[in-house]
Amino acid sequence: MTILLGTLLLIVLLLIGIPVAFALGVAGTAALFFIAPVSTIVGLMTTIVHDTMANYVILTIPAFVMMSEFLSVGGIADDMMIACNRLLRRLRGGLAMACVLAGAVLAASSGSSTASVATISRAAFPTMLRLGYDRGLAVGTIAISGTLAIMIPPSIALVVYGILTEESIGKLFLAGIGPGLLTAAGYIVTILFVLWRRPDFAPSFQDDLVDESGEAIEQKGRVWPIGLLVLLVLGSLYSGLATPTEVGAIGTVGAFLLSLLLGRMTFANFVQAIGNTLRTTTMIVAIIFGALMFGYFMTYTQVTSQLLQFIADAEVGPYVVLICTLVVYLILGMLMDQFAILVLTVPISYSIITGLHFDPIWFGVLITKTAEIGLVTPPVGLNIFIASAATNTPTKVGFRGVAPFVVMEILLLAILVAFPQISLYLVG
Repeated sequence: MTILLGTLLLIVLLLIGIPVAFALGVAGTAALFFIAPVSTIVGLMTTIVHDTMANYVILTIPAFVMMSEFLSVGGIADDMMIACNRLLRRLRGGLAMACVLAGAVLAASSGSSTASVATISRAAFPTMLRLGYDRGLAVGTIAISGTLAIMIPPSIALVVYGILTEESIGKLFLAGIGPGLLTAAGYIVTILFVLWRRPDFAPSFQDDLVDESGEAIEQKGRVWPIGLLVLLVLGSLYSGLATPTEVGAIGTVGAFLLSLLLGRMTFANFVQAIGNTLRTTTMIVAIIFGALMFGYFMTYTQVTSQLLQFIADAEVGPYVVLICTLVVYLILGMLMDQFAILVLTVPISYSIITGLHFDPIWFGVLITKTAEIGLVTPPVGLNIFIASAATNTPTKVGFRGVAPFVVMEILLLAILVAFPQISLYLVG
């Protein structure tokens, strides 16, 4: 009964518009008063704040966010988009494919989905519109390209999962490489399929990229800054020279110095990057605080052990449980913030899945994929809203354009479930 009251309170707070972090914290704390003494609750609140802020790994989040912001304000991400267009512009739909390629490279250098979407929108959409791309396809491609940052390391979502489960973040990053590259290839196949069915959705040849005023920006493209940064970040990580947290710091300094070297890091840009980093980091950490409090409430109710016992008594096959769990994540992804979902549900789902002897690293990749899908599904598809706002396009057009990619995402999720070695091959 207590678990129902706590969950109902959380739902009510979310429905009336209370921010996710505060809704989780208030619901968890209020519900704990029914089953724990006040001294215990106060102690838990103190412990959560101290242990979270004292966790060395938590520094990975602001580091990767700041790196992506420096890439954005320094124009280095724009350079990547321009270079990808040069490579693919002779193909029908080449600029759309260039968005996917740029999204993959940006993901490998920063890990911020929102920054990738904003950058690709600014660099590619004016040209797509001028060349006659279908508006839905253009916005859908831009939004889905940004989701690659959720999977391809360094991924903030994988960092959060690692913090919550105490699994190796380095192994999670390795596990994300294969699925991330497979996902990018799947997006390109989707573009080819859409244009096979509707060749009028894109021109057969793209010329130089233009900005909002129609002026060519192709001459500004440079490949070496982003290439150097990717080499620095991934080389430090996979060679073992630095931990994921240290890699974030190295990448941040590298992005700042490159922007400075290129003459693009003005004081205004620096202030903008720091401000965006503070806002994003504060949001994520606040959600972690609130969700951990709610998680302690659920621990006190022993709901995890009860669920495990229910599954054991029901004699349901392990893969049936896994598939049902992923379906729940897909539904939640349509309704809630991805980080809130991870922090709220992982303590329970992790216990259930590991209790069924599934690999926890593989499971982390699977739920990260569901978070990726949630970024582009209605009604709370964050990437669609960002891309639509950046391109002045109705959101319903964006959701229509991303629909074929969502179908591909479901297919890719099924492939990752059927073939765990795609995720675990590099982990060893």
